[in-house]
Amino acid sequence: MAQEMEKLGGTSDEEDDELEETEMEVKEEEEEDGRGISAAAAAMGNRGGGGGRYFHRLPDGAGGQMDSVSMPSSPSIRRSRPKEEKERTKLRERRRRAITARILAGLRRHGNYNLRVRADINEVIAALAREAGWVVLPDGTTFPSSQTGRPTAAPPATPHSAAPPLRGVSPATAAGFRSVDHRSGRLRGIYTPARCHVSSSDRASEDSSLLGGCMDSGADKQVIERDFAGTTSIPVYVMLPLGVINMKCEVVDPEGLMQQLRILKSINVDGVMVDCWWGIVEGNRPLEYNWKGYKQLFQMVRELKLKLQVVMSFHECGGNVGDDVNIPLPHWVLEIGRSNPDIFFTDKEGRRNYECLSWGIDNERVLLGRTALEVYFEYMRSFRVEFNEYFEDGIISEIEVGLGPCGELRYPSYPVKHGWRYPGIGEFQCFDQYLLKSLKKTAEERGHSFWARGPENAGSYNSQPHDTDFFCDGGDYDSYYGRFFLGWYSQVLVDHAAHVLLFAKLAFKDSPLAVKISGVHWWYKTASHAAELTAGFNNSSNRDGYAPIAAVLKKYGATLNFTCVELRTLDQHDEFPEAMADPEGLVWQVLNAAWDVCIPVASENALPCYDRDGYNKILDTAKPYNDPDGRHLLAFTYLRLSPVLMERENFLEFERFVKRMHGEAVLDFQL
Repeated sequence: MAQEMEKLGGTSDEEDDELEETEMEVKEEEEEDGRGISAAAAAMGNRGGGGGRYFHRLPDGAGGQMDSVSMPSSPSIRRSRPKEEKERTKLRERRRRAITARILAGLRRHGNYNLRVRADINEVIAALAREAGWVVLPDGTTFPSSQTGRPTAAPPATPHSAAPPLRGVSPATAAGFRSVDHRSGRLRGIYTPARCHVSSSDRASEDSSLLGGCMDSGADKQVIERDFAGTTSIPVYVMLPLGVINMKCEVVDPEGLMQQLRILKSINVDGVMVDCWWGIVEGNRPLEYNWKGYKQLFQMVRELKLKLQVVMSFHECGGNVGDDVNIPLPHWVLEIGRSNPDIFFTDKEGRRNYECLSWGIDNERVLLGRTALEVYFEYMRSFRVEFNEYFEDGIISEIEVGLGPCGELRYPSYPVKHGWRYPGIGEFQCFDQYLLKSLKKTAEERGHSFWARGPENAGSYNSQPHDTDFFCDGGDYDSYYGRFFLGWYSQVLVDHAAHVLLFAKLAFKDSPLAVKISGVHWWYKTASHAAELTAGFNNSSNRDGYAPIAAVLKKYGATLNFTCVELRTLDQHDEFPEAMADPEGLVWQVLNAAWDVCIPVASENALPCYDRDGYNKILDTAKPYNDPDGRHLLAFTYLRLSPVLMERENFLEFERFVKRMHGEAVLDFQL
């Protein structure tokens, strides 16, 4: 047989050496096996008590056959297979290894397959299957690459006590949710499309055969990742540093930035995201726009044939988590605020928040004769005219319209500057004169003028829901007044989004728009969802606070960009069990709110992410496992370009993540 294989494939001198090494390995194994048997027998013979010390003779008639398995005290009478059978087995193994070695040599030499010298026949078959267009998972499961997902096995029925139905989920659909008993440290009522299921140490995981499952064997745990080879390619963007443009509208360290952009391009990152700061461009005088630094930056990006996501940043930078520079609102706006501080959001103690303008002045001519909406529109129109060629060439792929603090559509309800710390519920931000006027008008139209006030029993920034009369279970949030107030408060947010998007549509015409929604995931497991309510999302347990927002985005053709996709609920429970957080449940609710009205969804990570576990979580969200409609994210934006990301180990992990987001194959699946 060896001669026939030589005729078919032939071997080089190097490959002959490999075959000789293989045969030597067999011989060494034989010798080692002999030494091991002798040593083991000698050890058993030297234990001092003979075989009878460890195996007792059974009474006659009860188990006479057991005599033959009693361990003898001397190796000379050790029972073993016939020598001829052992020789035949060794010969078969030697021939098998020789054939495998020649197959590998031929494939490496003539087919350019990336196979290691000691690869086994399973790896050969997997390589040939992938070449033929099949997807082969690490556990051996094989299916055509045209399939949107792996064949799935029906999950085992898990008995549990009756629980209230999930909001917006039919009983049939609820079968896709894993119900897990809190007493066993597992999740209940959280959709985890590709989440690994870790079982107790005394049994194997039920989901080890599924994508993203885990195999737990005592102290060693091998995690099986999903193979995203052949899946839909999702563009990956990287946020540029917040201070890439200084207050003089100049690029900071253009040579160093260009080098970093080239490195990103080398791993096929699709583009970058950059903030166009209102406080820099229109910082000195109204209607005077300085785009100089952005022109230089955009030219650098175009030279490398990268794409651009541009944020219209109408907010302050500095004072929040992750802010490493200070970029205030335009100087002339702050001057107006000194004489009229009600242009800023205000809490019940009268503290002003200078991160962004209050939505109460959207239609008030308090900005030197202009409304806030007019100021936003003229800024966006100036950008559109100034960078028209980048729109025409397709370099600018998306405009994200800033709608609140941190560029997110939310109230500034949890400002670090005012002493908020996670997981505080935050405070309502509606006590400037313009929003109070709107509240009064709405209450009078309802016929209850005494409702023209903010809640007085909603606690403070760092309160917990159960410590307040408003947010506790059965609290005032669900009273007639509470429902009225929360309805008005959230409607102001929705109206602001609609008004600004209307003007953005006029300024950018048919260019793709996006809106970022904040992932307020703490206190999600409580009935009131207090932190979401103060942020403007009327998402208590008996309401869907994100459907109205999705409807507005649908109307203006905007993408919903959501954060915190890298967070795991169990991790939050381990670190802050008192926060009752559920980022996975929130992400799934928001994504479905958008997909239900057929608008695209993009995402970004809320916190810096450098580890494979976080990347796997992002991938699982970006490409939901076995989704019947084949839904997936439109794009993902990584937060953010930094020296830490560029460290070798972190960057190699990021490169692997980019490949998998693009649907490319990666060689390693171990964690």
